[in-house]
Amino acid sequence: MRTIPLTLSIIALGLLASWGNAQLPSPSINSFNQQNQSPMPLPLHEAFPYYVSELGPGQYRVTFNPASGHYLYRHAFAFAMQLEPGATPEEISYAIPDGIKKTDQFFGQIEAYYNQVVVDVNLPTVPRRGALLSIEYQGCAEWGFCYPPQKASFELAP
Repeated sequence: MRTIPLTLSIIALGLLASWGNAQLPSPSINSFNQQNQSPMPLPLHEAFPYYVSELGPGQYRVTFNPASGHYLYRHAFAFAMQLEPGATPEEISYAIPDGIKKTDQFFGQIEAYYNQVVVDVNLPTVPRRGALLSIEYQGCAEWGFCYPPQKASFELAP
């Protein structure tokens, strides 16, 4: 009869030990991945949305609104006009404000735009139907992801 209480005691201790372990959250693959994930880059259209508006004949404004924690490089902006598809793009004049001076991990000393930046573009001539405004830019996420240089075209209205 002495073996029954001893056996019951061992079983009871085993149940208590497993009940105590059941209360502790066990690490899973998902919880491990969530704690050690790098931030995911935003899609380009969310990181650096922009729009183009016409100010007058041959005058346009390009407005960029970088997402929080993202910035654009001043040196990466370039604008050109293509009079018709397939024609050689012509560089055009534009006015851009000063940016914030900083040391960048990719390019060293730069000027950056963390907030809205407005670029006024002056075309040498009033565009005709089919003319395109070429817009080049590049930016990065503050946490270290740098987007490749971008080139977009915007059809100009005559």
